[in-house]
Amino acid sequence: MPAPLRFATPTPLLLLLDMQLAVDHPGWGPRNNPQAERVCAGLLAAWRERGLPLIHIRHDSVEPDSTYRPGQPGHAFKPEAAPRPGETVIGKQTNSAFIGTELESLLRGNGWLELVVVGVSTSNSVEATARMAGSLGFSAWLAEDGCFAFDKTDWRGRRRGADEVHAMSLANLDGEYCRVCGSADILAAIGNIAGAA
Repeated sequence: MPAPLRFATPTPLLLLLDMQLAVDHPGWGPRNNPQAERVCAGLLAAWRERGLPLIHIRHDSVEPDSTYRPGQPGHAFKPEAAPRPGETVIGKQTNSAFIGTELESLLRGNGWLELVVVGVSTSNSVEATARMAGSLGFSAWLAEDGCFAFDKTDWRGRRRGADEVHAMSLANLDGEYCRVCGSADILAAIGNIAGAA
């Protein structure tokens, strides 16, 4: 049995990626983890209750036909993960939240060196952001039940189900760029922080 998750700092940051209505468009195809929004809402509530740092990442697509393009209904945040007044929102135009944004400087400037990553989608922005977080020296945790993937056709033309795509992305990341775990482990870990304080 793996050791319980323990944060090394008292201020792990929750990073919510691209939690926008855009992903509800049927053009994305079938997805897995239908409970992901509920999981994200639970983590967000726990972070807010404890006054821990959090950042919402909003995808501002420059692609004309993207459901994430500003001005489209899909650009709005999902209600379960909508930022409150005063919470930090960072817009991005690529898959990684670190490219072309102030995210890295904001994290380093505040001493937020541990990140908990959730959001959309496992094989795209979540994987890209978690990879860069690890490569940049941040300690990253990924809640596997707080993100989801879509069906995808692989390089050889074989259709892969969303669960398979999700699981492969998690395998690519775990132990190399971040630690993959469940949201229950993360909630227990921040409970230990609060208890120690």
